Amino acid sequence: MTRDLPPSADTFAGVYPAMCTPFNDDGSIDYETLREDAQRLESAGVDGLVPMGSTGESATVSHDEHIEVIEAVVDAVDVPVIGGSGSNNTDEALDLSQRAAEAGADALLLISPYYNKPEQRGLITHYETIADAVDLPQIVYNVPSRTGRNIEPETVAELATHENIRGFKAAGGDLNQVSEIVEKTRDEEFDVLSGNDGETLPILSVGGTGCISVAANIEPERMSDLVWSALDGDFEHARERNHDLGPLFRGMFWETNPIPVKAAMEIRGYGAGNLRSPLTEITPENRDRLESLLAEYETSFERYDA
Repeated sequence: MTRDLPPSADTFAGVYPAMCTPFNDDGSIDYETLREDAQRLESAGVDGLVPMGSTGESATVSHDEHIEVIEAVVDAVDVPVIGGSGSNNTDEALDLSQRAAEAGADALLLISPYYNKPEQRGLITHYETIADAVDLPQIVYNVPSRTGRNIEPETVAELATHENIRGFKAAGGDLNQVSEIVEKTRDEEFDVLSGNDGETLPILSVGGTGCISVAANIEPERMSDLVWSALDGDFEHARERNHDLGPLFRGMFWETNPIPVKAAMEIRGYGAGNLRSPLTEITPENRDRLESLLAEYETSFERYDA
């Protein structure tokens, strides 16, 4: 499929799976499965990959492992790789970002500082420090349910004037705020991406350009169909695809992310669903529900042929 970026998209458009990090039974990283998974998603037609975000269990890997995962994904595929490199410590985030750039990342995803709850002026200093030092496109990641601090629209608008700060991942659950951010940044080279699968279509409708998606690990073709139908202006088809995917979107959060998606990948045969402590495996009841849900996707819906 030949894809032309919509007028609002300068850097990021389309579907970017938030990759899981596969672990062996002994807790070590399964790099072979990681590479296979990256290639599977690339073959399915996604527009890029995002290793070492929340879904990749970045909180439970060492810094060296963090960079090794990014490097392995970069080496495995030809699509753009957006490496997660955020921290609640500006110096640490800067170091991870520089190392991710050296590992070959095409862009960076930077979660806002968590736990220490900086003021908005502190968030600006944090992001601008990294953007001044690392010459890669960078995405500001807002997920206040995990960080304890919301990034306000005015803050995003100020950050968007920096030449290296090129996007915003919206995972705050506030569509009014997302719409305001699109409005305030529409004259900049700046893209707004959904960080919650269930909000992707509404965000696209107000000018978003794509998503960093958990569900795309399981249904990459259908997610691409949803997003690119909307970007091409066919919202009727995008709505139907969104309705098809709604049960999966909800199922991915029956337990803490990435517990359900890793179980779903194991059910689909994409590697073991091992997690690192303190995350625990999915309950037997929810695994049974996932198996039934995934079986329905195999039998009840027409598959999208890219």
